[in-house]
Amino acid sequence: MPAKRKPKNQKPAIDELIEVMSRLRGPGGCPWDREQDHKSIRFHAVEEVYELIDAIETDDDHEMLEECGDLLLQVVFHCQLASERKAFDFEQAARTITDKLIRRHPHVFGDSNAKDIDAVWAQWEKIKREEKAGTEHERPSVLDGIPRHLPSLQRAEKLVKKARKNKLTEKSLAKPAKQRYTKATLAKELFALAEYAQRKGWQPEALLRTEINRQEKVLRKKETCPAR
Repeated sequence: MPAKRKPKNQKPAIDELIEVMSRLRGPGGCPWDREQDHKSIRFHAVEEVYELIDAIETDDDHEMLEECGDLLLQVVFHCQLASERKAFDFEQAARTITDKLIRRHPHVFGDSNAKDIDAVWAQWEKIKREEKAGTEHERPSVLDGIPRHLPSLQRAEKLVKKARKNKLTEKSLAKPAKQRYTKATLAKELFALAEYAQRKGWQPEALLRTEINRQEKVLRKKETCPAR
């Protein structure tokens, strides 16, 4: 989709968006926008992310463009709220992520010789731990940093990935399946399990979340008290 030509002397779109958000929040602005805070809109970003995913999966550039804008609005909204509290603003948020990307890609912007994805991942994790060491955001466990509000399947996947990459487990955390799954048969099995849980009056999301919490406790204990 071709970009629209910017009229001469028109300010950058991001600056205009920030000003519009400030106007909506300011005196004489929108009553709804003026009543919001970080917590009241926190799940709006989640909804916008899923709408963007829908657009991506349907290869719809028009919808993707709109949803990227909607998601950007959530970032600008939170930055506006933060600026009113004198916490931070959009400029600081943008600078923070830019600096982080440069700092955590020394193989691109520095003299690191990390060549493959595994080396890059290990380097990223090492830099991240060093950045947070000694601060209130320090992550003493390699399992830290997985968002609690992730959908349970995604959270389970991230937990298992971190556990395996850090050699906390080399085998399945669950009882081995009786059959070898293909992508198709596994998908059918997952759906069948969800259907079975619904018939029993159980919530599969809640069940999996409970099991994830149990497995995470086991892995954290193994991390702090490794087998001798």
